[in-house]
Amino acid sequence: MNTPLLWHKIWHLGDDIDTDALAPGAYMQHGIEAMAPHCLENRDPAFARAVRPGDVIVAGRNFGIGSSREQAAAVLVHLGIAAVIAPSYGGLFFRNAFNLGLLLLTCPDIDALNGQQALAIERAPLQLVRPDGRAVVCEPVPDFLLAMVQAGGLLPQLRQRLSSRSSPRPEPSKEKP
Repeated sequence: MNTPLLWHKIWHLGDDIDTDALAPGAYMQHGIEAMAPHCLENRDPAFARAVRPGDVIVAGRNFGIGSSREQAAAVLVHLGIAAVIAPSYGGLFFRNAFNLGLLLLTCPDIDALNGQQALAIERAPLQLVRPDGRAVVCEPVPDFLLAMVQAGGLLPQLRQRLSSRSSPRPEPSKEKP
């Protein structure tokens, strides 16, 4: 039995989206809630107001280049972005995104998503499905990174592991042999 596909609205962005466009420096001292309305305002002023949980970003090369600010990924998580799909990422952004539970899909064939307004993300094998049924294959994401995203990021994943290890253990028997 096939599981029904969950369709995601696509936000198309170009190349070289830097961390300052995602998390503008002028709002850094105010926190994620104050920063979120300004996410990508220099690229698409309507983005932060119109984006909805479960939407995805399809971007060009070098998404997340720039500074190491983890708020660039955190603001996308806060806005509910389900995934970012691009042919390449800034290295620090890549690590920060997974640490915060944001799924990044590296897709060399990004042109296959041009003009698409929605897509589905299949998990096994990991691929994108266009409304016309055409599959767009992305590079494999290691299982440990997928598990991190499913847990909501590195810290929630570590908390889950620690809580599962700290379950009560039976007291040793006090009977003498």
